[in-house]
Amino acid sequence: MGKDKAAPHPAHGHHHHHSPAEADGLLAHAEEVCRERGLQFTPLRRRVFEALARSEAPLGAYDLVEQLGRERRISPISVYRALEFLMEAGFIHRIAVRNTYLPCHHEHGSNETTVFLVCTVCGNVDELASSEVARDLAGTAAQVGFRPVSRTVELEGECQTCREVS
Repeated sequence: MGKDKAAPHPAHGHHHHHSPAEADGLLAHAEEVCRERGLQFTPLRRRVFEALARSEAPLGAYDLVEQLGRERRISPISVYRALEFLMEAGFIHRIAVRNTYLPCHHEHGSNETTVFLVCTVCGNVDELASSEVARDLAGTAAQVGFRPVSRTVELEGECQTCREVS
């Protein structure tokens, strides 16, 4: 792996422990993007996003239904719709191998692949952006005439913290 553009973000990527200030920043950014694009940032969408932004770890839809339903009953379908909206707007990512969601921390270049490192021990997820991986994957896919639409890769394993413990 070359020393070039893998990391304007430090090599460890984003460890998802959100300070309240960071969560507020993510929310403010989402509100601004919605205003600019004329998207409806409804109270429920906002609450779903806020719950993810404030969470220590990625959350599943059911976790969100349970968490938000403490104040008043919320239907799972409305939470799923909010998650769909947030994904389409690019505010959150879904981790397929875990079926959980987490807020997105940076603008993604069209020539970058987002690599999620999913720890099977603690459930933490790191996010890295890499143009090399994007190039390699596009090249590999092109050999069989395949054009990728999604630009994310998920790797399961053990994070550094868990490896140091075991």
